[in-house]
Amino acid sequence: MINYKTLSSQPRPFLALTGLTTAEFRDLLPAFERAYDRAYPPDRTGTGQPRQRWPGGGRHGALPGSEDKLLFVLVYLKTYPLQVVLGQLFGISTSQANYWLHHLLPVLRSALDDLGVLPERDGRRLGRRLAEPKAVRVVIIDGTERRRQRPKKAEKQALHYSGKKKAHTDKNVLVVNASGQGVLFLSGTYAGKVHDKRIADEAHLTYPADTTLYKDVGFQGYEPPVRKTCQAKKKAAGARANGRGEARQPQAIEDSSSRGARHRRGEAQPHCQRGLSEQEARVVRRVHGTRLRPT
Repeated sequence: MINYKTLSSQPRPFLALTGLTTAEFRDLLPAFERAYDRAYPPDRTGTGQPRQRWPGGGRHGALPGSEDKLLFVLVYLKTYPLQVVLGQLFGISTSQANYWLHHLLPVLRSALDDLGVLPERDGRRLGRRLAEPKAVRVVIIDGTERRRQRPKKAEKQALHYSGKKKAHTDKNVLVVNASGQGVLFLSGTYAGKVHDKRIADEAHLTYPADTTLYKDVGFQGYEPPVRKTCQAKKKAAGARANGRGEARQPQAIEDSSSRGARHRRGEAQPHCQRGLSEQEARVVRRVHGTRLRPT
C-alpha cells in the first residue's frame, strides 16, 4: 500500500507514478485544497446536506489527507491502471476506488483551471489566451495518437486504423508553447484515420497576427493568418562521397543500345577511362571483360 508520507521520500518512484516532482506536487497542493473545499464545503456532508457533527468527527475516509487524495488521482492519470489495481495500491476496495475517482477528478480539473495551466478546449478562444501581455507568440501545432482497443465493427476498425502507426488509435491536435512547453490548446478526440489538418480546420483555431507557427507535413496547406509559418522539409539528396571521401560526379545516362554495341566491340565506356586505380581497373575488367590500363 502506498501513501504520500512514504512515497514522498522516494523522488524517482514519486516522479514515475505521478508525473510530478515533489516540489511540483507541493505547488499544486494548495490549489487542490481550495478547489476541494469549494466543491465539498467542510460544513456540508458528501451529499450536500448540513453537517450535524463537527468536521472531522465520525469514521475517517480511506484517503484522509488532501495529500493522499491528490496522490491518488495523479497516480491514476499517470499510470491509468484498472480500478481493482488502483484499489490494491491504496488499500481500498474497487468500489471505493471508483467513488474517489468520480469524487476527485472534477476537483483536480478545477485546481488546474485556477492555476491557468489547463489547456484551452475552444479554438476560438486560443487567440485571446495568446494575446495576453506575457504570452510568447511562438507556438507549435502537432497531432498525437494513442492506441485504443480494436473495435468489433468493421466500419469502426477502418475508421480508427492509422496507417502511420499501423494500429487502431485515437487522435488529438495540440498547440504548445515553444518556449515553456506548456499545452495551450487540446482538440476533441478523433478517430486515428482523420487527417491532422482536418482536425485543425474544424477546431477553428485563432492566433494573434504576430504569431510564429511551427508545423510538420501533417499540416501541409494549413496556413492561418499569422506572421510566419515554418514547416520542416526533408534535406535534399546531395552528391554522395565515394570510398576515398571524394564527391562523386553525376553520370549521364547513356542509351542502352549504343552502350551494348560498344561492349560487344570490346570498347570501354568513356567515364571508366579516367583516373582508375589498379584495384578499380581489375573490377572493371572483371565486369566488362575489357582491358584497361590504369592512368
